[in-house]
Amino acid sequence: MKARGLVPLLAFLGVMAYSLSMAVVTPALPLLQRDLGGGPAGAAWALTAMTLSAAVATPVAGRLGDMYGPRRVLLVVVGVAIGGAVVAALAPNLGVMLGGRVLNGVGSGVFPLAYTIIRDVLPAGRRGAAIGLMSSMLGLGSAVSWCLAGPVIDHLGWRWLLWVPVAGLVPGLVLAWWIVPRSPGHGRARIDWAGAALLAGFLVAALTALTQGTAWGWTSPWVIALGALSVALAAVWTVVETRVPEPLVDPRLMRLRGVWTANAASLLAGYALMAGGVLFPLLVQLPAATGHGFGGTATAAALLQVPASAAMAAAGMASGLLDRRIGSRAVLLAGALLTAAGYAFVAVEHDAMWHLYLGGTLRGVGLGLAYAAVANLVVAAVPQDKTGVATGVNTLLRTVGASLGTQVSAVIVAASVTAGVPAERGFVAGFAAASALAALVVVLALLAPRRGHDEGAPPGEDAPSGSAIRRTRRRGAPPGPGRPTRSVPRSGRPGSGRR
Repeated sequence: MKARGLVPLLAFLGVMAYSLSMAVVTPALPLLQRDLGGGPAGAAWALTAMTLSAAVATPVAGRLGDMYGPRRVLLVVVGVAIGGAVVAALAPNLGVMLGGRVLNGVGSGVFPLAYTIIRDVLPAGRRGAAIGLMSSMLGLGSAVSWCLAGPVIDHLGWRWLLWVPVAGLVPGLVLAWWIVPRSPGHGRARIDWAGAALLAGFLVAALTALTQGTAWGWTSPWVIALGALSVALAAVWTVVETRVPEPLVDPRLMRLRGVWTANAASLLAGYALMAGGVLFPLLVQLPAATGHGFGGTATAAALLQVPASAAMAAAGMASGLLDRRIGSRAVLLAGALLTAAGYAFVAVEHDAMWHLYLGGTLRGVGLGLAYAAVANLVVAAVPQDKTGVATGVNTLLRTVGASLGTQVSAVIVAASVTAGVPAERGFVAGFAAASALAALVVVLALLAPRRGHDEGAPPGEDAPSGSAIRRTRRRGAPPGPGRPTRSVPRSGRPGSGRR
């Protein structure tokens, strides 16, 4: 029973600790600004603070899980996320709220820890589906938060939205303590604090520039200075990590073909996810008098996300079966093509709601496949004791891509505003840009290895697929290197067994 409940529990914790916790304040931002002050920019920091915290916490939690065992670190991460959510829900002012959101962002560490647990515990045949389900949870929180927002805010108040993740995480923590098996770490290495500080510095600088660029102006001195600081700190970090004996994130690991292709694809997939999160709701809620808007409510915009989110989750779960049959590279290729096709369709056809539903659902299926494939590529490409940190970096890059998708899409639409109303060409350009970037994932999929290393093959080398092995056996090809030419009997005496 415990084994059957492990993956659903990890997926549930991923939604509650990160994706829902991140998205749940979005519908409440105007009310949060009214009650806590700080203006629109200050209220927006309720999202930015958690994004920055998650960016730093994700790879660090993954590394700690590799060192000390993922179960122990998972319990700590969920406990900190609960504490942060409680502080944010009870916050008397904006400063306390932001402090709670910073703690809440530590919950993002659930994802790399979950990938490590899945690799440690589950047999190889079940890992693809489990990793696919976990990956699809990254996009589920936004749709859930919008569906909950209206009734909860209208009848209970906006603070109750922040209590929703707490209500799920408290029993989730108890179940994790009971269900998640103990597994040892892979050595109590010294923590690379210098690498962690430099990583935090360049990520905070880069994401602050991205998230505040629209408010401050993309050519403002602050944005330019933060961008330059981020580049400088990233360069120093790269040098430091290549020289310390036990780096937080080994740059050599990031150069493996299965890792860098998956990481680049994750960045673009994150963009594709949040570009739709900006463009679809704006278009639905734009007044019908504009000629291209639908005059819908926030609820109508949220309902548009439901089939796409359900399709994303279903595709993530189905990806395990597809991965065993055709490999992660082919799954990523299919996901990229569907995502690009969905955005291309709505760029051309967006005159009726069913156009948006169809395009959005295609995008959901494509992203579900792509998110699962990139996680499986990384898990298969790295040694077992590096799973947490490698998947942590991969998850981090999706967060960076999501920030890019949000900001760039908003800028594209804002550039088309005439007389205070976004023009149709802005939405067309936004959808077309997302389609073009999804098409770039097709190139990355073709560059990715057919099969990554898993359980024994050296990192970076392609292992033959199951279908290739079966074809070889059917043809009666001679055994490969390392395979015995004859069976060994139970007695252990060579030569006495049957051919």
